[in-house]
Amino acid sequence: MINEKQSVIPADHPSLAGHFPDHPITPGVVILDEVLQALADQWPEKRAVEIPVVKFLAPLRPEQPFTIRLVESGIRQVRFECIQQDGQPLAQGYLLLADAGG
Repeated sequence: MINEKQSVIPADHPSLAGHFPDHPITPGVVILDEVLQALADQWPEKRAVEIPVVKFLAPLRPEQPFTIRLVESGIRQVRFECIQQDGQPLAQGYLLLADAGG
């Protein structure tokens, strides 16, 4: 099952203050935080415990909308893709989930 969420990092996000003044780029950890929030919104019962693979493929500017796509790819794994409005990939990887009991 594929699930999508639209997201945007506001220009006043605290992580942007010193991240390349006059040409801000959203730090990867902020993008990953959005991915984790999308997981929690879609599947509240699931919890990511590891992000073993992630590739950042293009920079993300503040206020630039993007789509987070989550795809279940196993009992304990969810693949994710972040895609810019023009269809260009922004980031991709997968999340390892906690065992059902823990």
